[in-house]
Amino acid sequence: MKDNVSVQGTAHSDRIHDSAIKHVTGRADYTDDIALPTGALHAYLGVSDVAHATLKSIDLSAVRAAPGVVGVLTAEDVPGVNDISPTGLNDEPVFPTDKIQFHGQPLFAVIAETRDAARRAAERAQIDCDVLPHALDPIAAQEAGYPYVTKPLKLERGDIAPAFKTAPNRIKGRMSVGGQDHMYLEGHIAFAIPGEDDDVVVHCSTQHPSEAQHMVAHVLGVPSNAVVVNVRRMGGGFGGKESQMNLFCAVAAIAAKKWNRAVKIRPDRDQDMTATGKRHDFVIDYDVAFDEVGRIQALDGSFAARCGFSADLSGPVTDRALFHADNAYFYPNVRLTSHPMKTNTVSNTAFRGFGGPQGVIAAERIIEEIAYATGQDPLDVRKANFYGGEGRDLTPYHQTVEDNILDRLVSELEDSAEYRQRRQEIIAFNADSPVLKKGIALTPVKFGISFTATWYNQAGALVHIYNDGSIHLNHGGTEMGQGLNTKVAQIVAEAFQVDIDRIKITKTTTEKVPNTSATAASSGTDLNGMAALDAVRQIQARLVDFAVETWGVAPDEVVFRANEVHAGAQVFPFDAFIKQAYLARIQLSAAGFYKTPKIHWDRDKGQGRPFYYFSYGAACSEVMIDTLTGEYRVERTDLLHDVGRSLNPALDKGQVEGAFVQGMGWLTTEELWWDDTGRLRTHAPSTYKIPLASDRPRIFNVNLADWSENRELTIKRSKAVGEPPFMLGISVFEALSMAVASVAGYTTCPRLDAPATPERVLMAVTRLRDGG
Repeated sequence: MKDNVSVQGTAHSDRIHDSAIKHVTGRADYTDDIALPTGALHAYLGVSDVAHATLKSIDLSAVRAAPGVVGVLTAEDVPGVNDISPTGLNDEPVFPTDKIQFHGQPLFAVIAETRDAARRAAERAQIDCDVLPHALDPIAAQEAGYPYVTKPLKLERGDIAPAFKTAPNRIKGRMSVGGQDHMYLEGHIAFAIPGEDDDVVVHCSTQHPSEAQHMVAHVLGVPSNAVVVNVRRMGGGFGGKESQMNLFCAVAAIAAKKWNRAVKIRPDRDQDMTATGKRHDFVIDYDVAFDEVGRIQALDGSFAARCGFSADLSGPVTDRALFHADNAYFYPNVRLTSHPMKTNTVSNTAFRGFGGPQGVIAAERIIEEIAYATGQDPLDVRKANFYGGEGRDLTPYHQTVEDNILDRLVSELEDSAEYRQRRQEIIAFNADSPVLKKGIALTPVKFGISFTATWYNQAGALVHIYNDGSIHLNHGGTEMGQGLNTKVAQIVAEAFQVDIDRIKITKTTTEKVPNTSATAASSGTDLNGMAALDAVRQIQARLVDFAVETWGVAPDEVVFRANEVHAGAQVFPFDAFIKQAYLARIQLSAAGFYKTPKIHWDRDKGQGRPFYYFSYGAACSEVMIDTLTGEYRVERTDLLHDVGRSLNPALDKGQVEGAFVQGMGWLTTEELWWDDTGRLRTHAPSTYKIPLASDRPRIFNVNLADWSENRELTIKRSKAVGEPPFMLGISVFEALSMAVASVAGYTTCPRLDAPATPERVLMAVTRLRDGG
């Protein structure tokens, strides 16, 4: 077969998101839009109002007597195993039996005729418990002797002890990095319909249908083949719907089977935010040795994380923080350790970047410290420490960096953003401006692509061609607005050389593709695109054999081209050719499969190749702060990001823009705050501030490195785009730091923790002015 001319909507071309018009017109169907069967019930969670306690009893008599209530669910009503731990540690009950471990923990569920009735009835419960001391953050947990929720990790290469003794300069510091709420537009929701025997069908908003399937089967005590999980689309996920949907699916399914009626559960925003996990907060201690020009000689880093009451995904999240604590920089001698601390808070979970951003910002703070200590432009210190060349290409986890393009990427952005000239202009502006101060920073990112749990790096797909030539596409990935379905359809369209409109993208369902991995780790297109292509190639091989046998042509004379199939001199419209193949009894369906090659990881040794390849990017941001109030705005941002050979530049640019703004929000306005009782006070849009349209940079230039091409055999030589650009928002944080440092003549690295709210900016300015 030969490659052919392009057709409408194939790969490497701009293509509108397949649901874009439906999104803006309100015609896109979500789980909450599914029509309820007659007799459907509604569930709502009853939750704890203390952070830590011994649970003595729960009196639900008033709840059961409330109007419209059909019944309640407690731990005693779980027919299978009372656990929804995604890692199998048996530490996350659906409902607790003896201990309350965080404020807002679900204790029971009310099942009623209406959602309002269930919600009101849940307030009537009488909880008897003995309150215990609690620890809310990782440092308090360490001081209280709390255990790790999962096994910590150590990455080590070289020998830091002699390097610390001989290096001419050394700095120790601590940085606190806040968490982040996912704040998806569509909250958690699950809708279960009971079937005959053990069967149940669950419609829900999850990034991991197979895990939801397994968890529902686990709590019901039935095999996985009795449970079907369907996901048409999500209104945002960002990692928050990877494991956190398990609770809602389990409650809906248990209730549906218990009362043999369809059951729907949709918490309000407050309960969604208090009962589900978030990005991990970190407290990072670092000890760095460096020479006179700022080149790092040794680094000792300690990463303590607020994990919550159970492990959830804290193990791999804190692992990935260490994997990215080098960011773009080579550490000759390094030791990095994680401390995944148990706390009396909701269990934190996956969030875009999966711990990587917390590692990257630590690397950038260390570079910043060195720059102020040596009196240099931080960009020069960054460049001096870049990976590059033999002997400076080995990561702390012993993977060789083979595809480094940061020198070119950063240099191009430095020129196009006029970084050097603008930095001098800003320094001059600050010298003459007593109140308003500006800052500018250019930061890089190197981000590893693959699940560090190696077995997740697999995917399946199912492709049917019907006898009219229409194509049905199904794969194991989930669509949450990122355009995954559009990209995979483009891949199939290009392979068959047909217009994309011929392809029907259907809901993700465990009935069609089993044992799927979560749509996470930026791997959705890498994995599912390759699986879909494998299915297409199987069908094409059969069609070629059919043409060879039927028309007596050579295999290389059978060509798919522009909605046609050429068999030597004969040319058939695609649908006519498929009709003939059908009549000849050629199988027109295939299940495709893909597993990522080359990767391996030995966690006990802290060595291996956990990532198939790296994605790169760079951002230059300029800010202005008011030193009297701490308020600030982002004046300009220039982004240059590497997506390899882009499958869809329009969608990829949208992902880069959105990731940057979300990363900026994490480091500026999005502050999670618990009061002394352990209650989350930032539990609604009224108290938790995500970036608004007015917060975006006033000048926003976003470009893809169109010269880049993945060295590895990824789908069409593209690179992942979901997570890596999130860390470009660090450029705003670093620019704020420069603006703050200007009040003391750029002689001291500001003690600026994240998020850098106006309050924190003002406090940092005040400390520097006071000489602190």
